[in-house]
Amino acid sequence: MIGVVAVSHSARLGEAALELALQMVHGGGAQVRVAAGAGADADGTPILGTDAVAVASAIDDLATKCDGVLVLMDLGSAVMSAELALELRTSDVPVRLAPAPFVEGLLAAVIAAAAGGSLDVVATEAAAALDAKTGQLQGDAPVDTASVETATAVPSSAAPASAAPPSAVPASSPPEEPRITRRVRVRNPLGIHARPAALIAEASAGADVRLRRLPGGPEASAASLSRLLVLGARRGDEIELSAPDGDEQALAAIAALFDKGFGEGVDDAPTSAHSGPPAAAPAAVPAVAPGTLLRGRGVSAGVAAAFALTLAPPVLEPDAATVIAEDEREAEASRIRQACVAVAADLRSRAAASSGEARGILEASALLASDPDVVAEASALTRDAGRSAARAIWEVAAAQLQALESLGGRTAERAADVRDVRDRVVAEILGLTVPGVPQVTEPFVLVAHDLSPADTAALQGGRCAAIVTEQGGPTSHTAIIARSLGLPAVVGARGATGIAAGTLVLVDGDRGTVELEPTRERIAAATHAATVTPFDGRGRLADGSSLPLLANVGHTTDARTAAAAGAQGVGLFRTEFCFLDRTDAPTVAEQVAAYRGVLAAFPGRKVVVRTLDAGSDKPLPFANADHEQNPALGVRGLRIARRNPQLLDDQLRALAEAASAESAHVEVMAPMIATVEEAREFAAAARAAGLERVGVMIETPSAAILAAEMFEVVDFVSLGTNDLTQYTLAADRLLGELGDLTDPWQPAVLRLIATVGSAGRAANRAVGVCGEAGGDPALAPVLVGLGATSLSMTPRSLGRVAAALAALTPQQCRAAAEAALAAATAAEARAAAAVAIAC
Repeated sequence: MIGVVAVSHSARLGEAALELALQMVHGGGAQVRVAAGAGADADGTPILGTDAVAVASAIDDLATKCDGVLVLMDLGSAVMSAELALELRTSDVPVRLAPAPFVEGLLAAVIAAAAGGSLDVVATEAAAALDAKTGQLQGDAPVDTASVETATAVPSSAAPASAAPPSAVPASSPPEEPRITRRVRVRNPLGIHARPAALIAEASAGADVRLRRLPGGPEASAASLSRLLVLGARRGDEIELSAPDGDEQALAAIAALFDKGFGEGVDDAPTSAHSGPPAAAPAAVPAVAPGTLLRGRGVSAGVAAAFALTLAPPVLEPDAATVIAEDEREAEASRIRQACVAVAADLRSRAAASSGEARGILEASALLASDPDVVAEASALTRDAGRSAARAIWEVAAAQLQALESLGGRTAERAADVRDVRDRVVAEILGLTVPGVPQVTEPFVLVAHDLSPADTAALQGGRCAAIVTEQGGPTSHTAIIARSLGLPAVVGARGATGIAAGTLVLVDGDRGTVELEPTRERIAAATHAATVTPFDGRGRLADGSSLPLLANVGHTTDARTAAAAGAQGVGLFRTEFCFLDRTDAPTVAEQVAAYRGVLAAFPGRKVVVRTLDAGSDKPLPFANADHEQNPALGVRGLRIARRNPQLLDDQLRALAEAASAESAHVEVMAPMIATVEEAREFAAAARAAGLERVGVMIETPSAAILAAEMFEVVDFVSLGTNDLTQYTLAADRLLGELGDLTDPWQPAVLRLIATVGSAGRAANRAVGVCGEAGGDPALAPVLVGLGATSLSMTPRSLGRVAAALAALTPQQCRAAAEAALAAATAAEARAAAAVAIAC
C-alpha cells in the first residue's frame, strides 16, 4: 500500500481536503496523514505555516505500514519543508514529492492508493489530476502533462525536484500570424545539450523560430539557450520546428543541424554512465587525513602527483531582503544587461584563445550569459518586484537549475554551466573577484566540488597536472575538457573537498583513485606503471607458450583504440554502455548497430560480450527498481531477466544478428551468476538465439566454489575480480575508506581464483580474467599460475603486462601463485610472489 502525506500552511485546509478525499474512498482503504499549520498562538488561534519535523514524523509513521509515500504540498515554504523532511526522517521507505495541485492531487492520490496502485501510479494520477478540469474549461486546448514526468522517486538521503520546473511549461500560446512548421528528429547521441543549443541559437539568426518536443512537450525559443536545455530532448525524440512565413531559411538551417547530428555523429550509441545532478557544496567539509585513498570515477587516463590547489571562494547568495526604490529600478535593471554583456564578452575572449572542445564549450557559455530570456526575466524582477540586479539574476538562475536538475542524466550535468555563468554575472554586478582557478607557477592538482567550463578550459597551457572533483560525471565538461587537454582526472571522489590545500596528491585517472601524501617510492611506482609500453600483439611467456592479452571495451571508439594498441581480441565488451542515459531500452536494431561497431574492429578475432550488467552503481530506469535496500546484492546483472526477460531475449537476438554480420568470433557471457541453475538457463537461452560459445562471469564466491559444476553447462568462465573481491570481503568497492579490503591480493580472493583455475584445468576449459587485476603487471603472473588462460585489461596496460609475462616461465608463474596462496595477508601475498619470481 502507498501512503499519502498532505502538507499545507492551513490546518483547516489540510483537514478539509482530506475529508473530501476520504469521502471518495469507501471502507477506509487509504493511509493518509496531514501535516498542516505551524501550531497555535497563546489564544489558540491556528498559525499559518509548515513544520518540516511534522512532515518527517508523518512520513516515518506511514513507513511502518506502507511500501512508499507520496507527499503533496500546497505552496511556497511547504515545498521547502517537504524537502527538508527528507533529511530529517529516520525511515528509508521510498518517498516521492509530487508536483501536483493540492486539493485535486490529494483526491486523486488517495483514490489511487486505496485501489492498490504503486507509487508510480499514485504519483501519476496525482500529477494528472487537473486534466479533466482543464479540458472542460478550455475545450479543445492542449493539456500540458509535462509535470507528470517531474515527480521524482528518492532514496532515504536524496532531495528530489519538488515541483515542475517553471520553464518546462509551454512558453506561450501559438502566435496569430501564419507559421510554417517542420519536423526533425534528434540524432546525435547526447541530445540537445549546451553546444547543440548554442548552434541552434546561432542558426536562428534573430528569427522567431520555436521548438517543441513531441508529443506534447514543452516549447522553447531557438534564441534562448536556457529554454532549449530545459526541453530535455534526447536522441530519438521528435521535434517540431515552427517559424513565421518568410523565415524559411532559418528553419532550414536548424533542420540541417539536426540532420547532421550537430557535428557529433549520428550512429554511435551513448558510451558512458551518468551521475546524478550536482548537489550544493556543503558549508563545512571534514578534512581528509594523509594516507587516505579516495575512490571516484576515472574519466581521463594518466597518473600525476602534485600539491593540491583549491578554487577561489564561491560567490555568496545575494540578500533577498533588499528592495530597490521605484525611481532607481530602471537604472538597476540596466546593470543586469551590462553585466551579462561583459561576462559574455569575457567568455568569448577566452573561447578565442582556446581550441577544440574547450572553445566550443566556452562559446556555449557565452551564449548562456547573453541569453535574452534570462536578461528579460531578471530585468522584470527588478522593475516589478524591486529585486537587486544581483538577486534577480540569482533567482532566474535558480529556476533554470531546478528545471535542469529535475531532468536528470546528462542534462542535469549542465547545471554546473548555469552556476558558473550566474556567479560570473553576480560578481560583475557587485564588483567582486570572479571565483575560479588561482594563477600559480608551480604544478598543482586542482581539487574542487565541481568545475565550471570556464574554470576547466582555463587550465589549457597552464600548470595543472590533474583534476579531482567531488561531483561530476563522465559526460560533464570537466571530463570532456580534461580528456581533450590530456590531464588525468577523477570525478565523483567522495570526500575530495576535504583535502587540505598543499597536500601532496597522487591521481590515477585509469583506476579512479586519489592517494594523499604518497611516498616517493609510491609515486615512482605509479608513474612507471602508467607509462605506456608498446605491445607487439603477441602475449606469451618466456618459453614461447601463448597467453592471449585482450582488452576491456565499452563501445566502438574503445574497440578501435584497443585494436590500434595491439589487443588480441576483446575479453570484456561491457554492453551496458549501449543502454545508459536512456529512459527506455534500445531496440534490437539499435543494439545490432552498436555491437557491429565493436565486432568490426576485431575481424577474425575473439570478442567476449557480457550481457547487460545494470544495477548497483549502474542503475537503469527501465531495468531497475526505483530503490533497493542493498542494490549491490539486489536485482542486477542476469537477475534483471527475472523481472524483464524481454531485455535479455532482445539482447541475445541482437548479438546473434551482429555476429552473423561480422567476422569476429563472438562469445557471450552472463554477469552476476550465483547458481548452476542460472548458468544452465542462460546457456540454453543463448544457444537457442544462435550463439554457440557461452560462458558466465565468476563474480560471487558461490560461483567460484561451484566452478566445476559450472563447467558442466558452459564453455568458459571469466573472473570479474572487482566484484569477486567486493563480495568476498563484503566491502563496497566504491568506498574509499575500505580500499584495503577491496584489494585483489587478498588471500581469500586468490584462493577462490585458484579453485576456479583448478576446475578449468580439470575440464580443459578456458578461464579468463577481465577485472582490474588482469592489468596489474605484478599480479598477472600470479593469475596465470592460478590457472588463467587469458587476461583482459585497459589497452594502456597491454604492453606492461606483456613485458612482465614474457620474462617468466610457466614454472615461475606457478611458483609465484603458490607463494601468494600460502600468505595470510594481502601485503604478505605481494611480497611472497615477488620473492618467488626473483628466485
